[in-house]
Amino acid sequence: MAVFPLLLLILMVPSSSNAQWPPSPGYWPSSRFRSMNFTKDTEIFGLSNSEAHPGYHDEVDIEFLGTAFEKPYTLQTNVYSRGSGDGRIIGREMKFHLWFDPTKTFHRYAILWSPKEIIFLVDDVPIRRYPMKSATTFPLRPMWVYGSIWDASSWATEDGKYRADYRYQPFLARYTNFKASGCSAYSPAWCHPESVSPFRSGGLTKQQSRSMRWVQRYQMVYDYCKDYRRDHSLTPECWNVFLVV
Repeated sequence: MAVFPLLLLILMVPSSSNAQWPPSPGYWPSSRFRSMNFTKDTEIFGLSNSEAHPGYHDEVDIEFLGTAFEKPYTLQTNVYSRGSGDGRIIGREMKFHLWFDPTKTFHRYAILWSPKEIIFLVDDVPIRRYPMKSATTFPLRPMWVYGSIWDASSWATEDGKYRADYRYQPFLARYTNFKASGCSAYSPAWCHPESVSPFRSGGLTKQQSRSMRWVQRYQMVYDYCKDYRRDHSLTPECWNVFLVV
């Protein structure tokens, strides 16, 4: 399935609890789409086109990073474009601590991918918006949907400080209430990309933007654009961020 989709993944993964809650987004896009038959309508979930472009692929990720006991888990969002993430790694990571314990029940994790922006949402609350500023820093080629568990303990847990402990296997990811909608790469011109707001043209409402600012102020723990150790000549979309700072 190669689409510009609104992708809702509902899964259960370990994290820490947090008593704080973000302001209401005022709009719940997940209610607008029907659930799909998970075993019938899907085969394999992030977004990637590594099969069509090996060594030069695009990717949009939601990842849960492991950690040691009694430490919070981290939700990482990432965008790779035109091969970054392969030999020449140019990750665009933003990491968040959640405001709930997702091991207790299922929650909604979503990606909106349109030709002009990528928006990540948790329980319909926008947590990150990645606008299209140039074709070289934004994935525009068709992608497939993947879901997997993989051993990233060499970097995901405090730079490899804590390795995966296979005494606790098997490791499981549970999915339910999968939803996907949008325009395929071969849709007619009248097909319009989905929106996560009441605006047909896309973007966020003022209330959704307030919710996102709350999440980024209180729950964000890493922003690649504000990491001064990075070579930002490779991430020109960050330049105006540094000008503001």
